[in-house]
Amino acid sequence: MGTEGEVRLLPWTGAEGKPCYLITDEEGGPLSRLADATESIQLGMGAELLAHAREILPEAPRGELRFLAERLTEALADASRVAESRGQRLIRHLN
Repeated sequence: MGTEGEVRLLPWTGAEGKPCYLITDEEGGPLSRLADATESIQLGMGAELLAHAREILPEAPRGELRFLAERLTEALADASRVAESRGQRLIRHLN
């Protein structure tokens, strides 16, 4: 691997919640494909969670609201990490 590899923020965290990065010269390698699939799953789950939240919010019991808030927080963190990763890759490809 050369020193000119692409750096990609992966859609999961490592030990202690620290970001994980992939450095590769290869487009579409196995870890990149796994990251793409994980991003797709995370965004899909977030969309489903948002739809569920819209359904139950008007009359949700307090315990369900807390659970929903925790899951929405996780989904937002995932979506934010995906957006950051994709934004970084887009900027590199435009330069």
